Amino acid sequence: MATELLMPKLGLTMTEGTIDEWKKKVGEPVAKGEIIYSVATDKLTNDVEADVDGILLAIAVPEGETVPCKTVVGWVGAAGEAVPSAAAAPAETKAATESSPAAAVQTDAAAGKTARPVGQYVPATPYAKKLAREKGIDLAAIPATGYRGVVVSRDVEGFVPAAATAAGAAAVKASPLAEKVAADLGIDLADVKAAHGRVLAEDLLRYIAATREKADGETADAREEVKAMSGMRKAIAKNMQNSHMTSPTVTFNLGIDMTEMKHYREQLKAKEIKVSYTDLLVKFVAKALTEFPLLNCSVQNNKIIYKHYVNMGVAVALDNGLVVPNIVDADKKSLTEISAEVKEMARLAREGKLPPEKLSGGTFTITNLGMYGIESFSPIINQPEVAILGVNTMEDKVVVRNGEICIRPIMNLSLTADHRVVDGSVAAQFLQRVKSLMENPALILA
Repeated sequence: MATELLMPKLGLTMTEGTIDEWKKKVGEPVAKGEIIYSVATDKLTNDVEADVDGILLAIAVPEGETVPCKTVVGWVGAAGEAVPSAAAAPAETKAATESSPAAAVQTDAAAGKTARPVGQYVPATPYAKKLAREKGIDLAAIPATGYRGVVVSRDVEGFVPAAATAAGAAAVKASPLAEKVAADLGIDLADVKAAHGRVLAEDLLRYIAATREKADGETADAREEVKAMSGMRKAIAKNMQNSHMTSPTVTFNLGIDMTEMKHYREQLKAKEIKVSYTDLLVKFVAKALTEFPLLNCSVQNNKIIYKHYVNMGVAVALDNGLVVPNIVDADKKSLTEISAEVKEMARLAREGKLPPEKLSGGTFTITNLGMYGIESFSPIINQPEVAILGVNTMEDKVVVRNGEICIRPIMNLSLTADHRVVDGSVAAQFLQRVKSLMENPALILA
């Protein structure tokens, strides 16, 4: 019996996923433990391995489609093994659509798919519903090829109303050869100008040549390109907009003299303890948070939830977005433990192998743009947290110390706080405490 491939549930908060890429094509062999497809969630992209050996018999959910967790996305089994009838339709229909839109319509008709009564509830993916609304098409009229009768985006994109098809066929006269070529290439004969009363094969050839020339010109002169957002980018956009709408924020900036911190780091390096400034910030900020619990809380239903632990989120930039893995109980870990975990989390994030549990449960976030020379910015809070610390570049500046002009390495910190619970005075005191700790590293032991 064929083995079902399911949309995995990668964490407690995951409810749906998007097929990012199929690593195998229908008919190709699959080995147990081999990556067969990748899934994009609102956090990151994960590779899914096959549980059994066999052949990829059918794909039920194509690339780019979003479906709920535990939905069947494909089947693996022995060559020639039967799969549910709904499974074969997507792969067959997709192939037909790629070669000819007209053929896709014929495939639906031949398969005996009947339209539902207009107005009846139709199971469909969110993207398919959006496309149908934009095109003004009733979902009930669209033959479904998705698993268990779900209308997917390809169904909407390839749908041609029967009335329009019949009217077009009746209005255009063409030779049998022209009709066959037009059907094979997916060309609407109504768009072809006939030189002798009815459309002939040579009319089609002129139309195809003119269309290609126009397409080449448009490609050469194109000044804009439209690309769909990836699953991660859509999730980031949604989360950032939600944060902006949820929290009334204020950003506070403060410069820190890093002279002593640089000496402290050099002393550690001399003992072969290599740590980054981000590692040091995690350690020192975690200590400050234990003294200012309002910066480490969350808000829910007009209630303040105080956290007696510090799960420090450290933003990691990826090629296609951003993730924030958490250092759990950062306030209880040593500097070397923090450093090792930060490096490991960053590596796993860039390889797409972060455990889902590392991406939830954070209480405070640090995001560092110092390596890009940024002097000040307003980071957006990672909900449901109430504050986030932005780290800026460190540069030598002329300052006055003990009545003398000198040059010191100054690093600016940018704290964005949720003004619903964090007043300006509390935010300022917190930043002053971080400044005091980092300008006097020995205080970390106090």
